[in-house]
Amino acid sequence: MTHAWHDITPGSRLPMEFTTVIEIPRGSNVKYELEKTTGLLKLDRILYSSVHYPANYGFIPQTLAEDDDPLDVLVLCQEPVSPLTIVYARAIGLMTMIDSGKKDHKLLAVALDDPEYNAFQEAAELPIHRLNLIRRFFQDYKLLEGKTVEVDELQPAEAAKPIILEALERYSDQRRKGFPVYRRN
Repeated sequence: MTHAWHDITPGSRLPMEFTTVIEIPRGSNVKYELEKTTGLLKLDRILYSSVHYPANYGFIPQTLAEDDDPLDVLVLCQEPVSPLTIVYARAIGLMTMIDSGKKDHKLLAVALDDPEYNAFQEAAELPIHRLNLIRRFFQDYKLLEGKTVEVDELQPAEAAKPIILEALERYSDQRRKGFPVYRRN
């Protein structure tokens, strides 16, 4: 069986174009998350707040972010994409959050195979309302859980490059050392 985090290639045009494995379809209020031991998706929770994901949400395989999870990606495209679907994407921006005291980077990307979005090169080219919806979602989605999240302003595509390269390197280093045995929460 293929493991979605370890066995899928992150892409051949890194760092700005990459493979994304979708966990959560746009419009969902169900938080699925990669189960690190199996590579399958698990139900993490139903969102407590009356919000839904403003974009397809997933990760770049073979990356390890500062929060000890694969690097998060919001993929803009016309349609919700089914979980565990591979989407080829390009970074157009970076949003950094502080969640539970840890930096949590979110790449903003466009699906390369979607003609409505694939021409965008920078997040600033998108309608401001779309960007406000994305930022507001992350400010609000944990409020009714009694948690707060700090969300920085959206940064340009170039800011994503070192974050992606660092996450690829962090994953490679950890893979050489061996990943810890993950236990179910």
